[in-house]
Amino acid sequence: MSSQSKALSLGSSDSKLPFLEKIKPHAELIAALVSGVFILLGWLFSKDESSLSIIFYLLAFVIGGFAKAKEGIEETIENKELNVEMLMIFAAVGSAIIGYWTEGAILIFIFAVSGALETYTMNKSQKEISALMELQPEEAWLITETGEKKVQVSSLDIGDLILIKPGERVPTDGMVVKGTTSIDEAAISGEAVPVTKSADDEVYAGTVNINGAITVKMTKPSSETLFQKIIDLVQSAQSEKSPSQLFIERFEGTYVKVVLAVVVLMMFLPHFALGWSWNETFYRAMVLLVVASPCALVASIMPASLSAISNGARHGILFKGGAHLENLSNLKAIAFDKTGTLTRGKPVVTDFLTSEDEADTLQVVASIENQSNHPLAQAIVKHARSEGIQLTQPDSLEDISGWGVKAVMDGSEWKIGKADFMGTAASNFMDGRYETLASEGKTTVFVERDGVIIALIALKDVVRKETVDALKLLADEGVETIMLTGDNEKTARAIAQESGVSSFIAECLPETKVDELKLLKQDFGTVAMVGDGINDAPALATANVGIAMGEGTDVALETADVVLMKNDLTRIAEAIKLSKRMKRIVQQNVIFSISVIMLLIASNFLQVLDLPYGVIGHEGSTILVILNGLRLLRS
Repeated sequence: MSSQSKALSLGSSDSKLPFLEKIKPHAELIAALVSGVFILLGWLFSKDESSLSIIFYLLAFVIGGFAKAKEGIEETIENKELNVEMLMIFAAVGSAIIGYWTEGAILIFIFAVSGALETYTMNKSQKEISALMELQPEEAWLITETGEKKVQVSSLDIGDLILIKPGERVPTDGMVVKGTTSIDEAAISGEAVPVTKSADDEVYAGTVNINGAITVKMTKPSSETLFQKIIDLVQSAQSEKSPSQLFIERFEGTYVKVVLAVVVLMMFLPHFALGWSWNETFYRAMVLLVVASPCALVASIMPASLSAISNGARHGILFKGGAHLENLSNLKAIAFDKTGTLTRGKPVVTDFLTSEDEADTLQVVASIENQSNHPLAQAIVKHARSEGIQLTQPDSLEDISGWGVKAVMDGSEWKIGKADFMGTAASNFMDGRYETLASEGKTTVFVERDGVIIALIALKDVVRKETVDALKLLADEGVETIMLTGDNEKTARAIAQESGVSSFIAECLPETKVDELKLLKQDFGTVAMVGDGINDAPALATANVGIAMGEGTDVALETADVVLMKNDLTRIAEAIKLSKRMKRIVQQNVIFSISVIMLLIASNFLQVLDLPYGVIGHEGSTILVILNGLRLLRS
């Protein structure tokens, strides 16, 4: 053999495996098409009464029916119960026994096509996982005492320092300890705009480092990253079945036994009771075996459910199972946590009122507050930096716990804190603006210099941009919205009015939220809870459907039934619409499949239905309900 032919031989041998991997997802469809070709050949040769026709038909039976026959026999042995696949095997074999080879082979062919469509639905939903898993790096640059070395992500430990270069994906969740860069977090949050990251900022596995090298300290093992949790959620959702699907599967076993019992009676009873010939009696029994099989009914739910789950995952709505997706269609009310759900969860400066120069006063106040980790202090610092103000160090600082801070700066004594810290003069500052701001649900901070109040700062946890739109969409769906918050009545009322929530319950402790959820379930029936924090976990578990924000705590994500990965509350209304759409399609499928079965059975008893039309009617209805379910893959 020449070297060129050897190379060709080796090349063709090496290419076999990738080729097989490519066609593997389509194996059932290919088998069905090959079976169809053999049916055509068998039909052509049967005109000449050639014995080859039987051989072609047998090949069509074996090739087209192997996958479903194997599945049916294995499930029968495992569950010790007959199933739809076994009915099809009996029907096809029975048709061949009475000489209807073509009809039996067509039955196998159409059954194989419907099976290929079901597999297509499964593969389509699995692609969501495959696409996600491809985004997760397997290797990372570990920083050691001697330099950097590439290692498997699975070998990393919490606390390890990792170098992430421009253009690389972040291999694990962690915190930036050195460097500044922009990170594309679209895989996690869905936001197209890159986010700037510097020291002490969190980064997530699967996101992309765009333009700067950063050193990241690993904070979670690879098995517990937010990205891995997304993959786990999608996988668990695809394996969990809805109540409707479970009912159909339980019904299937009993129904198959009843059909087989009636078919056995049909083999004898009409001959004696109605005077049918033995040939006609057996023929009608075989037709009944075909048309009474609940293939279409069994396929009414699962393809639709998988398609809806896949659609949701593609749009940042992760369902942990078909049951939760089904429950959303019956939703009457939704309870929302306030902080981090309806609002951003971080206070921002909304008003800065001063009797002095604003820039100079803000510069001093922010420089003093920069020494504190309090959320209000950090909000003031962030506001100052957004104004381009440079901060300096105070000469001295004293933290008065529960009240505020005292500081000396540029020879003046400063006090920053709540109204009571300033005395009676606070309520009169700027004609009592303090009361107006407080009535708007804002937190107020006073600034005093050398015993004189010179500034009033108002801060507020602002409502998310999409909150108002989301609540309007839910109102259009006929869903009542209730806000549960630990805030006082005044603050809660202000947020409720701004967001457009139907009603609110203030001063709720975590255990109070659970009690309120139970009362809401009594009043409305099916109720959902939306939250993001550890304190929301009990309420999420109590609700019929728990919905967690993707940026929420691990506990909230694990407890919830649905996760909004893009933190977009408008997705809830989309999820409800998707659920209602799935319910309509399932109802269409069930009514259609039962109607077809009843029509075909009646036609068979009236002796007006021949086996070929019975096969086409029965298997055609199965293909139609699967295709109807696949419509849910569309946006």
